[in-house]
Amino acid sequence: MARQKPILIGISVLILVLLVGFPLLNTEHYLALSLLIMASSFFPFMISFAKKKVLSRELVVIAILAAIAAVSRVPFASIPSVQPTTFVIIISAIVLGPQSGFVVGTLAAIVSNLFLGQGPWTPWQMYAWGMIGLTAGLLGKTWIMQTRLGRCLFGFIVGIAFGWIMNLWVVISMIQELNWPAIITYYSTSLYFDLAHGISNVFFLWIFGSSWIKIIQRFKVKYGLFGTEG
Repeated sequence: MARQKPILIGISVLILVLLVGFPLLNTEHYLALSLLIMASSFFPFMISFAKKKVLSRELVVIAILAAIAAVSRVPFASIPSVQPTTFVIIISAIVLGPQSGFVVGTLAAIVSNLFLGQGPWTPWQMYAWGMIGLTAGLLGKTWIMQTRLGRCLFGFIVGIAFGWIMNLWVVISMIQELNWPAIITYYSTSLYFDLAHGISNVFFLWIFGSSWIKIIQRFKVKYGLFGTEG
């Protein structure tokens, strides 16, 4: 896994560069860009997962965690940006590793939108939550993820970052003429929702993070799962 980390990080940085730079160059093909992001978001998983044998019971665990992450979003749908989905993705990635965290994140977006509605925002959510899972997994053994305060700080930051990524598709699709004042204005109007997401992540990670890690870790050890990843 150590040799795969530079590849995963390099591809992630490349995609982020495309996300930031493309809106300033082309304002007409936001749907094509969304599809590009959806396809590109699978590259890190495909590269790192290609040489790894996955047990059927490991796939079941990933599917269960993705379902929990997706379904947990539905009851909070009436409260914008407040949901435990990001929390579940982060905890899953810490225990099971970056590959599993990425898959849980992308699946959570697809499955939850079956209830809440699919649209051009879905691939953006897949990318955002997938990258959160990937990053949390890569940092899983560092002090950031091994301490409650570090996890909460990470959760707050990625809550804000998630909103910034999601703002891009709205900016591209709805703002006819892109310019910095328009972009800054839109981003400033979403600050409340971004903060709500970040603060809710802190709440769930602070209250439930340690207990969830112990539960998933116990299950992982008991059944000998994800031995080379997490």
